[in-house]
Amino acid sequence: MLREIDIHEISDGKFYELNDMVKADCGGCQGCSSCCHGMGSSIILDPLDIHRISTGLKKSFDELLNEYIELNIVDGLILPNLKMAGEKEACAFLDNNGRCSIHPIRPGICRIFPLGRYYENHSFRYFLQVHECPKPNKSKVKIRKWIDTEDTKRYEKYVSDWHYYLKELQDYVRQSNPENIDSIVRQLSLYILNQFYRNPFLPEVDFYSQFYTRLEKTVKPTDILS
Repeated sequence: MLREIDIHEISDGKFYELNDMVKADCGGCQGCSSCCHGMGSSIILDPLDIHRISTGLKKSFDELLNEYIELNIVDGLILPNLKMAGEKEACAFLDNNGRCSIHPIRPGICRIFPLGRYYENHSFRYFLQVHECPKPNKSKVKIRKWIDTEDTKRYEKYVSDWHYYLKELQDYVRQSNPENIDSIVRQLSLYILNQFYRNPFLPEVDFYSQFYTRLEKTVKPTDILS
């Protein structure tokens, strides 16, 4: 999700990498769940997020759509996001004790919170969102440990490649003829949803290898629309 913001207004003014220490550890949250309420459609899910959740819960993408996730337009493309439900607009995966019911397989955005990602030069760095988490006196933690993800270098490359792949498609949509925009959005979105979300990745085969095999089939937007 593209955000037009001044990074200095929402962060401590620093950028971080995997081996840096940052004041992000809230001591297990203790059921605060502030970040699990009222997030609207902002928790966008990437293919690895859906793969983890789908495999962990043994539910297909369409089954997840029935209860836990929803589809919304994100910068011109239709993508899945975590669903907020009920009067309190709570994440559909939040239990009655204010705890995440899928914590071991939680999405990437949830893993890095209260960190964010700042993308530039076909890569990204982390920044600390200083206004998002109300927990006081957070302690320092190494980012590599905080994001709780195996093979972090490979994961970061995947996150970056997925971001810039979507960005190229989104830029193509913005530059398209308004008369054809609905058809273009529909074609691109259906392709992405089917190729990277609805068609499951095999749990017994390396995810990244499968992902890049699919990605290489569509290097440019015109590959999808032709």
